Amino acid sequence: MPAANPDALAFLLTRRSRPAKTLTGPAPARPELETLLTAAARSPDHGKLEPWRFVVLGRPALATLADEVVTRAGQLGLDPEQTDKGRKQFADSPLCVAVIEVQRESPKVPPIEQTYSAGAVCLALVNAALASGWGANWLTGWPAHDRGVASGMLGLDANERVAGFIHIGTETSAPPERPRPDLGAIVTWRDA
Repeated sequence: MPAANPDALAFLLTRRSRPAKTLTGPAPARPELETLLTAAARSPDHGKLEPWRFVVLGRPALATLADEVVTRAGQLGLDPEQTDKGRKQFADSPLCVAVIEVQRESPKVPPIEQTYSAGAVCLALVNAALASGWGANWLTGWPAHDRGVASGMLGLDANERVAGFIHIGTETSAPPERPRPDLGAIVTWRDA
């Protein structure tokens, strides 16, 4: 039997993302954040392609991005509610790490596995932040999927896209527990 890590399992069984709107400063300092990024970078990566990278957005960059999102929303003709939701994600965040999926040419690792790896990095970063006592949330929204935001504001190449915006800071209120999946409805057991 392998050695158990009951503390890690207890954390995973009770982990809960913190709504980004409940996060405030302070946020992790660079040395702390580097530890969190190191943990996230240990995610499954078939072929050692590193099909992801990080863009760390501090407060000045977030304020600029919030303004640029409003401009882009106007260009797209988005309604005020969509515009404000996109803006607030960045204007109100104490720290954000954009996890960037980087599709790499590989004869052995199909693009979908690279996408899965980038998603694993997002969850690993959220979990590392939560395990370190920070509040964290993985968001996307229209700014994550818009090429104008990706290429213009974040400087992404054609083979890159945002897998997630991971907001990290000090939580101001714990969210209530929410219903969890019913294993009986989603698990199929096959013994033969």
